[in-house]
Amino acid sequence: MEKIDRREFLKIAGAAGAALVAGGCTAGGSEDSAGRGALKPGGGDMTYRINPKTSEKVSLLGYGCMRWPLLENPVQGQSVIDQEEVNRLVDYAIEHGITYFDTAPLYIQGWSEPATGKALSRHPRESYTIATKLSNFNDFSAQAAKKMYHNSFKRLQVDYIDYYLLHAVGGGSGMELLRQRFFDNGILDFLVEERSAGRIRNLGFSYHGDVKVFDYLISLHDQVKWDFVQIQMNYVDWHNAVNDADAEYLYGELSSRGIPVVIMEPLLGGRLAKVNEHITQQFKMKRPKDSVASWAFRFAGSYPGVLTVLSGMTYMEHLVDNLSTYSPLEPLSQQELEFLLEAGDQIAAFPVVPCTGCQYCMPCPYGVNIPAVFAHYNKCITEGAILDTAASEYKKARMEYLIGYDRAVPKLRQADHCIGCGRCLKHCPQQIKIPRMMREIDEFTESLKQQI
Repeated sequence: MEKIDRREFLKIAGAAGAALVAGGCTAGGSEDSAGRGALKPGGGDMTYRINPKTSEKVSLLGYGCMRWPLLENPVQGQSVIDQEEVNRLVDYAIEHGITYFDTAPLYIQGWSEPATGKALSRHPRESYTIATKLSNFNDFSAQAAKKMYHNSFKRLQVDYIDYYLLHAVGGGSGMELLRQRFFDNGILDFLVEERSAGRIRNLGFSYHGDVKVFDYLISLHDQVKWDFVQIQMNYVDWHNAVNDADAEYLYGELSSRGIPVVIMEPLLGGRLAKVNEHITQQFKMKRPKDSVASWAFRFAGSYPGVLTVLSGMTYMEHLVDNLSTYSPLEPLSQQELEFLLEAGDQIAAFPVVPCTGCQYCMPCPYGVNIPAVFAHYNKCITEGAILDTAASEYKKARMEYLIGYDRAVPKLRQADHCIGCGRCLKHCPQQIKIPRMMREIDEFTESLKQQI
């Protein structure tokens, strides 16, 4: 596959911008129950893309349901999700033009699907499309896979699923695991039959890791006829992906075959919502009124082969900001694209852990809050001062790291409680060597304590 250069990108993106379909959404706001006043998107209509198979309009902004707001004190054995707040977010999203909602059986300890189903079932079925996945990571039998598949219908309160995915292919043992999960047990053939029967409207897969798996599945396109594929794509991963293939390659392979692309991790697990200060200043000089996150969303949305861009919007302010970016989308200029790719190279150079906070590694049997440990470490690394022992602010930064660590992660859930069992390794889509990183973060933390 020949790479798409930057001038070709602008040529394609410019044509796509002229062809974007708008409609179905007004700029009116609604009252925020927290008393923050009227919440409005940016002043226009939602940008839509057309599904080439069904001809339906799909909102360029999709709702990722992996990060729903949680209850402060959940009742044991009951949902940990704040259903009332989920309902409010879903209502606002649909009111302002979002049509695509993405969940999975394992998200949020298994509670995402039922919470999403409850919220969406209050709206006409034709007003939204739902995506969910076959997350058969542990039991590869056909019986278990079919049970998970049928349970999704019950939890989501639907009689058909708009977008169904083979979940997180390419992880673990790569091709061997792919065969066990979907081929040896006949499940891929079963899902193709379910699509023919109309219970699945669009069939695809989400990719993480081994590029051999991606290439093999794409080679089956003439046989399976993939309706869409979900990939991790952002301006850092375009040239600096931690997995086997950069996003530029993945997008190019899909685009050349006319397979619509669904984007996950446009913010790289939140890292692109708050970047290093000197990069933030450059963003603000170019577009003072725009958020840092909006740059990442404009990057993902500027590619014409993208059907929708998923965002896990836990809070109303996130939803409103992202609506502003896509209502309507202003595609990147050539100058902005080149600036972003250069910024992506700089961000990739920071020695952070490539954790996106997906929670697939959780729960840890020994109580370690793996994503929270990585999030705090990455925050301090990104802010820069913690690594520069010559900086005048180093002592202050060291104390802030230690105090912030105890506030962000309870002591019994910190890195020093990792025993290196490795149970988390097979679940990490970013292929992070989690036990090794936990040991290194613990050693780093202890070294800071010794300097006090």
